[in-house]
Amino acid sequence: MKVLVVGNGGREHAIAWKLLQSKKITQVICIPGNGATAARSDCQNFYLRVDDFAGIARCALVNGSSLVVVGPEQPLALGITDYLRSQNLTVFGPTKEGAQIESSKSWAKALMQEAGIPTPRAAVFTNLEAAKAYLAAEGAPIVVKVDGLAAGKGVTVATTVQQAQDALADLFQNPHQKVVLEEFVPGQEVSILALTDGLTIRPLLPAQDHKRIGEGDTGANTGGMGAYCPAPIATPELMKRIQEKILEPTVAALQKRGIDYRGVLYAGLMITPQGEPKVLEFNCRFGDPETQAILPLLETPLEDLLLACTNQKLADFPPIEWKSGAAACVVVAAGGYPEAFRKGDAITGIEQAEALGAIVFQAGTHLKQRQLVTEGGRVLGVTGVGETLESAIAQAYAGVNCIQFEGMYCRRDIGSAGK
Repeated sequence: MKVLVVGNGGREHAIAWKLLQSKKITQVICIPGNGATAARSDCQNFYLRVDDFAGIARCALVNGSSLVVVGPEQPLALGITDYLRSQNLTVFGPTKEGAQIESSKSWAKALMQEAGIPTPRAAVFTNLEAAKAYLAAEGAPIVVKVDGLAAGKGVTVATTVQQAQDALADLFQNPHQKVVLEEFVPGQEVSILALTDGLTIRPLLPAQDHKRIGEGDTGANTGGMGAYCPAPIATPELMKRIQEKILEPTVAALQKRGIDYRGVLYAGLMITPQGEPKVLEFNCRFGDPETQAILPLLETPLEDLLLACTNQKLADFPPIEWKSGAAACVVVAAGGYPEAFRKGDAITGIEQAEALGAIVFQAGTHLKQRQLVTEGGRVLGVTGVGETLESAIAQAYAGVNCIQFEGMYCRRDIGSAGK
């Protein structure tokens, strides 16, 4: 069996890595892939854009790919699944209509309100003056969100009215912008990635992401600076409530709208101090870097799970099996990220990190004349696996300490909330 993976980040490297552990998978094709997938003999990169749907379809058909797995949200929001299905290809990932659950926060809010899914109170605005009037009435703290896709960086948690006004002024420089102002809810965030075939939904292990650039969850939002799994705050009792009150009603609401959703439904939740789960956002794909912490613990063959979703056989699938213990992923970023960052710096030490037992997932990397160099803001995700969260974190940081490139940066407190 051959599988085509769309995307070039650490998430896509982790998906390819997991698939290639199966004896059933003979080859993974990555579009466009990165330095890690370029270096594997059982992997092949094709340097196409993720929105070149015709090129991706040709590549899948010519190479006999049995399954296409779409990693990033952008091609899903643009309708890659609809196009590839029209070419008789099997695709893991929701249609353009289903992907609105991530590509439009206002659409997702309306869906949640209709279905009675617990979520913070919010209002949607298309002009600055109306938003400022609402802000004056509500006060701070308040959360300012871009309605559309923003690569995980479109959220400002404003602790003062002035901070919220500044965020609004910045966003409404785009005359076509739509903005969501949302009630601030204190608590602890948790990521619940679940697989669905549009009828049945099965959660994966709960994870916790670290979105801020600075230690102690300070500074600018990023695409994610690290994650660990399982997150102890998501107890079995809480997971049961999330399944019954959030995941299943969401799939039912999508069905009610006639949406055939086969892929990942990722619920970004806030667990309040009272232990109540509230949906901050939904994503329509695997999380990054949560995937790099979840997949190393997965025992069930990944391709079997993905095919059960695409074939709408998830109800008949046996319980998902997991390794014991925990995993932690530390993101190593380029200097300057999440603002303008360096590129083209040589990376060394990955082999030494892997010799210590760490798994190094590559994201913003490129092979240049056989030398691995930096290519993106989040360069690597170094994952440790252990019987305890503490041992997993220690292994991840031991791996990080082996790696060098100019200006590299990582947070040193990944997983601290789970200890």
